[in-house]
Amino acid sequence: MLNRQQQFGKKSERLAVECLSRMGYRIIETNYRSKLGEIGNPKGAVTPAKQRKISMAALDYLKRSGQTGASARFDVVAIDTASGKTDIEVVKNAFALAYG
Repeated sequence: MLNRQQQFGKKSERLAVECLSRMGYRIIETNYRSKLGEIGNPKGAVTPAKQRKISMAALDYLKRSGQTGASARFDVVAIDTASGKTDIEVVKNAFALAYG
């Protein structure tokens, strides 16, 4: 059974996928994880250190999926439920591929 934080994460991911699909995005992977990290965190939590971890996980994903020639763009979906309603914000090109 999922705890409250995991339930919130699953629900938020579903909302993000629905929002991005309505905006014309093609979802190719959700909740990708590797030993290098996980792709996908709310806007406020995407610190420079997390940007590097997300970048490394994205490069790992591209390598494992045979897309080494593809470029990566990082859009962030921030979901806020603090006000009692669900606010969704999509930040396109939120950060560049971060190394080191």
